[in-house]
Amino acid sequence: MSEISIILIEDHDLTRMGLRAALQSQTGVKVIGEAANATQGLKLLETAKPDVAVVDIGLPDMDGIELTRKFKRQQAETGQATKILILTMDHTEDAVLAAFAAGADSYYMKETSISKLTEAIQATYTGNSWIDPAIANVVLRKMRQGLPGDSSSNDKPKTVKIEALASEYEQVLETYPLTQRELEILELIVAGCSNGQIAEKLYITVGTVKTHVRNILNKLCADDRTQAAVRALRSGLVG
Repeated sequence: MSEISIILIEDHDLTRMGLRAALQSQTGVKVIGEAANATQGLKLLETAKPDVAVVDIGLPDMDGIELTRKFKRQQAETGQATKILILTMDHTEDAVLAAFAAGADSYYMKETSISKLTEAIQATYTGNSWIDPAIANVVLRKMRQGLPGDSSSNDKPKTVKIEALASEYEQVLETYPLTQRELEILELIVAGCSNGQIAEKLYITVGTVKTHVRNILNKLCADDRTQAAVRALRSGLVG
């Protein structure tokens, strides 16, 4: 198995050097470049084309969220496969939601161990989002606050809209209508349930689950269940 190539975008020299040394001691990962600010980081992302970029939020010339937004726009044009893992001590609601709205693939807190960081990098590389439980709760709480109240009318299927959570997200998040049943199934997909497990939990057939999953993928413009889960987490639909 080839090593996962990583670049570090971190402005504090001692922190960056410590991360590099610690990661180089882990098997399966290799640091191939470093940048001390966002401008250098964007150039390095373009030239080095790493598997995963570990990006600090608190960069001096441009914060890591804006860097992520700029890179993801470029990535959409170039097709580059680099994943972005945000590294920070900031777990405030605004920072978490802004990071995922900008296109971050994972959100990792600095307080945890280097072995956990390696796990997060490996998970991010394979297409899964690494989200600390406290951060997942932030996203889930925001989603629940946005759910509409019960409607007195039962004639039309109820829907939930994924909308920008604040004006700063409006250019990033699109609006997708999901029925309440699709929302329930999407939450179970994010939780890692198979079609059979979803059918058992919701007392419906596997065939019905497959139909709902296909509709969810179409509405979220996702190629597979993993991509749908990541998009749902980024947009704040589920935690």
